[in-house]
Amino acid sequence: MAGSTTDFEQFLQGEIKKYRGVTVPIRASMAERMLRTKLPCNSLHPNPADEFCIPSVGPSYRIIGEYEEKFRKAIQFDNEPMEEPLIVQKIHPDGYLLLNGHHRWAAAIRCGIKKVPVKIVNLTQDTDIEKVIQNSKHDKRVSLDLDEVILRTAEDEAIEKAPGFPFNRVYTERLKKGVPALFHYLAKNGYDIWLFSANYYSYDYIRHLFWKHHAHVDAIVTGTQRKAQDDDKKKAREISERVNANYKETLTIDNSMVLKSERGSKDFEQFDINGGDSEWSAEVIAIVEKIVKDAANE
Repeated sequence: MAGSTTDFEQFLQGEIKKYRGVTVPIRASMAERMLRTKLPCNSLHPNPADEFCIPSVGPSYRIIGEYEEKFRKAIQFDNEPMEEPLIVQKIHPDGYLLLNGHHRWAAAIRCGIKKVPVKIVNLTQDTDIEKVIQNSKHDKRVSLDLDEVILRTAEDEAIEKAPGFPFNRVYTERLKKGVPALFHYLAKNGYDIWLFSANYYSYDYIRHLFWKHHAHVDAIVTGTQRKAQDDDKKKAREISERVNANYKETLTIDNSMVLKSERGSKDFEQFDINGGDSEWSAEVIAIVEKIVKDAANE
């Protein structure tokens, strides 16, 4: 179908032209996300916003060639050519949009591989964020990085207990010790909790992960590393303006400090966190307690 470089280039440009500006992300059901572990290559479509599809940047035929060599060797010895799944998102009018793995997808096509392993995710959509803003009853929020601040591995020491069987098999990530208690305290004191992740987690997956730890989260923004097209950037600016209009105070919490900023001001207050993961939650609660008390005395 697209064996030579020229053929593949023509095929790629045709796909980009066909799907640019006409696709809409739609939610895949839980059953679909769990059961569809392989999809035909021709049902996967390149993402026009990805560097792979920008002529001045990609694709890299050197990388494609390296994957081709690897896949052909695996096929020669009757092994599975591709082990790591491609990350995709279901779209209208048909098929799935590639989020991660364009070069492996291209190599699979050039090798004549019909089906490839996939992981279908439901990324955060604009409507999800709009619902949070519309339903919010608070004028304060907390912003945390899911990847760098909240999630840990089973090998780390200061972590929350894993959910019981069989959920511990589904949700393999672990939360930093004290996160549920901190989130409970923040919600009780009138803060909406916003989590951000550069990774391609499903919105539903992260929400259920926190449910299993009895922790409430208001907004989950996943796939923030995606390169947005002009229309998406305009929409993102509009949403950012609505977020700023809704919250007069934002606390940005990381592993070593809490930053307090207020709407309309370029200044911020910094509160340092001096302990490790074991003391992190208690320190953050103490800092927020002081912020709340000071606000009440103003």
